[in-house]
Amino acid sequence: MSNSTGYIRTLPDLDLIDRFIVAALAEDAGDGDHTSLASVPANAVNKAILKVKDDGVLAGVELAEIILKKTDPSFQVNIFIPDGTLVKKGDIAFEVEGNSRTILLCERLLLNCMQRMSGIATSTYELVKKCEGTKAKVIDTRKTTPLFRYFEKWAVRIGGGTNHRFGLYDMILIKDNHVDYAGGISNAILATEKYQREKNLHLKVEIEVRNMKELDEVLATGRVHRILLDNFSPADLGVAVKKINGKYETEASGGITSENIRAYAETGVDFISVGALTHHVKSLDLSLKAV
Repeated sequence: MSNSTGYIRTLPDLDLIDRFIVAALAEDAGDGDHTSLASVPANAVNKAILKVKDDGVLAGVELAEIILKKTDPSFQVNIFIPDGTLVKKGDIAFEVEGNSRTILLCERLLLNCMQRMSGIATSTYELVKKCEGTKAKVIDTRKTTPLFRYFEKWAVRIGGGTNHRFGLYDMILIKDNHVDYAGGISNAILATEKYQREKNLHLKVEIEVRNMKELDEVLATGRVHRILLDNFSPADLGVAVKKINGKYETEASGGITSENIRAYAETGVDFISVGALTHHVKSLDLSLKAV
């Protein structure tokens, strides 16, 4: 059995991460970390280790190194366990050596990030494993923490999941409220097509349906790339997927849990979106300890 999620690293958005680090440290440190300034000698140099205190999937190691190096380029960081590795209580993920005050300045920021990211990666991995042997991909949603979405979606990938759209700008997703405000399925789709043509956009279009009647309307209208089947039972989802017959990508959403995700995956659906990956997750317990 593999001891990793199979995560394939991609280049991080360093500009976004730099802005995040600056803002996060400003929020935390204000006009100075007075505890460290008062009690720790200015020129003290020490080591610290990142200790794992829960079993799960480790995520945020690369981010932690970026935080440390951004704050003090002279830090020496030795990584022992990379992102996407299955870890157990007692493992040591990395070691950092450098100015003691600066280690303490970074401590809470990197732990907050890593603990949440590792919790998300662990939950994602558990759901992905339950779908093994099917074509279904576990994907996230926009139900994320404001201004922390980039990192939460990064954690989903580390856990073996797949990202849905990042925001409102990179894909068109016509949901139930859009349909109701537009005056129906066909109106919403045709208005979207006209808008893209006028704006010279080429965004993929997904539409949510709540029942078989709305599905029939979508199939009659066409002009979409993916159909989101919301709150369908596994039995009804199986019928819907067969009716769509590969003409469009299919996505299941709503009421999907660890206990029933396998039943949804076995319907042949392409994607299963789970908002709980990012909005209802238990952080993995980690600590940064002086050595």
